[in-house]
Amino acid sequence: MKKIAFHINSLAIGGAERVVTNLAAQFVSEGYEVVIATEWQEENEYVPDKKVRRVSVGLEKDEEGKGRISKMLLRFQRLRQFAKKEKPDVLIAFGKKANYRSLLSTIGMKQKVVVCVRTDPAGHYDGLAERIQTRMLFPRAAGYVFQTKGQRDFFPEFARKKSVIILNPLNPKYIGLPRPEVREKEVVHSGRIVDFKNHELLIHAFARVHQKHPDYVLKCYGPDSGDGTWEKAEQCIKELKAQDYVKLMGGSDELEKLLPKASVYAFSSDWEGLPNGVMEAMAMGLPVVATDCPCGGPATVICDGENGLLVPIRDEDALTEKICLLIEDRNLAERLGENARKISETANGQAVFMQWKNYLESL
Repeated sequence: MKKIAFHINSLAIGGAERVVTNLAAQFVSEGYEVVIATEWQEENEYVPDKKVRRVSVGLEKDEEGKGRISKMLLRFQRLRQFAKKEKPDVLIAFGKKANYRSLLSTIGMKQKVVVCVRTDPAGHYDGLAERIQTRMLFPRAAGYVFQTKGQRDFFPEFARKKSVIILNPLNPKYIGLPRPEVREKEVVHSGRIVDFKNHELLIHAFARVHQKHPDYVLKCYGPDSGDGTWEKAEQCIKELKAQDYVKLMGGSDELEKLLPKASVYAFSSDWEGLPNGVMEAMAMGLPVVATDCPCGGPATVICDGENGLLVPIRDEDALTEKICLLIEDRNLAERLGENARKISETANGQAVFMQWKNYLESL
C-alpha cells in the first residue's frame, strides 16, 4: 500500500480531527502518500504535516444557496471525482456523514473504503434513515475501525467480523511528564464546553465537594462549542454562588503544563466515543474519576479501582463521593495515577500507528 486518503468534514479542533491529523503525519513519515479530503475549512483547525496534501471536496460559496438535495448530490459528485482522480489504495472515512458519503460516492468503483465510528452509535446510527443507510451501504466497506467494544457490538455481524478496535493515539507531549512533588488543591476537567459533557453535573457535584473541602477549586479547560452550554454553566455557577471556586478557563494548547499538578481529574459526560481528555489525563499521571458512559469509552481504558474510578452517568452523589475520596485518600489517588500512566505503553503514537498500518495492510 502506497497511498492513503482520509475523508472528514473538516480539521476543526476535535477528537476525530486530531486523530486524522496525527495519523496522516505518521503515514507520510513512513513513506506513504497521504491526502486529506475535507468538506469545509474552519477558522480554528489542526494544521496537517507539510507533506500531507489537503483537498477540498465541498461546496463552492455560490453553491451554498442551492437546495438540500442539490447540495447533497454535489458533495457525492465531488468526493467521487476525488476518488477517481487520486486512486488511493484505501479511503478512510471519519464520522457518520463521511462514512455514508464515502460508501455511496464510490458505488461501482473498486475503491476500498474503511469506515470509522467515532461516537456513541445509540442516538447517531439508530434513526430510521441511519438504519436504512447502514443496511444498504455498510456491507460495501472493506473494513471497520471502532474505538470501543460498545461501538462494535452495536453493528451487525458482517461489520464486527471485519473490524478492529484501535485506541486514539496520545499526543507525545502528554507522555513521560515528571511526577509532581506537590499536588495543587485543584480538580480539573478538559474538553469542549458542550452539552453531552454535562458540566452542570460536575459543577453541582463539586459545589458539594467544596463544602467539605473549601480550599479546593474546580477548573474546566476547554473552548466554547457555541451550543449554549457555556452560558448554562455560567448560570449554574452563579446560582450556586460558586464564582470563587469554579472557573471556566477556556481552551488551551498547554494542558501538559496546566493539569499535571492537579489533585483530581473529573469527567462527567453522558456519552462519548473514546474521550481524549481522559486518556491524556491518565498519561499525565492524574488520578481520574469518570462517568461510565456509553458507548464504553472510559471503561475501555479505566479498570475501576486499578488505574482510575468509574461512576454511573448523571449520578451526582457518586461523582461527589469519588472526588472526595481521591482528595482525602492520597495514597489511593497516587496509586491510581501511577497505574494510569501505563496507558502510554499501548496508546502512544507509534503503537497506535502500527495497529492502523497492520490493519490497513491486511485489507
